[in-house]
Amino acid sequence: MPGHIEARRDLAAIFRWSSQLGLSEGICNHYSYAVDDRHFLVNPVGVHWQEMQAGHLLLADAQGNVVEGQGEIEPTALFIHWRIHQRVPHARCVLHTHMPHATAIASLEKGRLEMICQNSLRFYNDIAYDDDYRGLALDDEEGDRIAERLGSSRILFLANHGVIVIGSSISRSFDDLYYLERACKVQILAHSTGLPRKTVDHQTAQITHDQFADDQPFADAHLAAIRRILDKTSPEYADC
Repeated sequence: MPGHIEARRDLAAIFRWSSQLGLSEGICNHYSYAVDDRHFLVNPVGVHWQEMQAGHLLLADAQGNVVEGQGEIEPTALFIHWRIHQRVPHARCVLHTHMPHATAIASLEKGRLEMICQNSLRFYNDIAYDDDYRGLALDDEEGDRIAERLGSSRILFLANHGVIVIGSSISRSFDDLYYLERACKVQILAHSTGLPRKTVDHQTAQITHDQFADDQPFADAHLAAIRRILDKTSPEYADC
C-alpha cells in the first residue's frame, strides 16, 4: 500500500476535476506535492488526468528516482517542480498547467492579469511574471531560474507557456488555480467586447486581497466537495 494515502487521493481528485474543467492538455502538465524535504508526489508520464488514480502517482526523490510507484517522471516535471519545492519555502504544492485562458494572457506581449473582477483581486500583488521564454525546462538551471522568478508570489505567468500556482496545501493551491482561470476567462471576455474595462482602485484591491487571505477553510471545503462528487461518479480515483 503506497504511503501518503490522503495526499495521493487529493491529488488524484484535482487531476480528475481539472480534466473535467478543460484545464489539462493531453497527457502533459504536472501537479506535485512535497511530502518532506527530500521526496515529492508527481504524476507519471502517459497517464491522462481523467484516468488518474491515487496509486498512479509516483513518490520521487531529488534526483528523480522513483521510490514508490510504477512509471517514469517527465523531465520537465522534475526540473520545474522539484527545484521550486527546494527553493521556494511556501511551495508545498506546485501546480503547472497550460490552461487556456491563463495561457492566452501569457501569450500576449507583456500579458498581465488585470484587476477588473473579484476573482482577480484575490491575487492582487501576489503574481510574478516571467517574460523570457527559453524553451522546455530540461535542466536544473532553468528550474532554478523559474523558481527565482516566482520569488515570494504564489502565481507565476510563464510567457508563451502557461502558469504555475503554488501553495502550502493541495486544497489551497487548487482553489487558487481554479479561480485564476476564472479571472483570466472574465478578462478575455471583457476584452472581447471592445469596451473600456473598469479597473478596481489599488486601495480596494488590497482590502479585497486581504479579505481573501484566510480562505483555507473555504479551499478545504471546495476540495471536499469535489471528492464527494468523484466518490459517486468515479470512485476508482481513490484507489491506491
